[in-house]
Amino acid sequence: MEKIRIKGLVIISGWIFLCWGTIIALKGLYDMFWGEPEANLFSPHKWEFVTRQQWMTWSGFELTYGICCIGIYYLLRRYSAFLPDYIERKYEQNKTV
Repeated sequence: MEKIRIKGLVIISGWIFLCWGTIIALKGLYDMFWGEPEANLFSPHKWEFVTRQQWMTWSGFELTYGICCIGIYYLLRRYSAFLPDYIERKYEQNKTV
C-alpha cells in the first residue's frame, strides 16, 4: 500500500496562491499610488503614451487579480478541512504494454 497526501497538496497550492496574490496586490497598490509606466522615462512629456486613466485601470486590474488569488487561498484552506490527511491505494508496479 502506498500513502498519498491529499490535504497537503491542497494546502501547498493554497500557500502558493497566497504568496503570489500578496506580491501582485502590493504591486498593484504601489502602481496605483506611487508608480508610473516605463514609457514616461522615454517620452518627452510624461503621460504621453500611457494616460493616467489607462495606468489606473492597469493597476486596478493588478490589485483585483491579487485579491482574487488571496481569496482562492482562503477557499482552499476551507476546502482542505473536509479532506482526509492521506489516502491509501494498492501499489502498482510499472506495467508494460
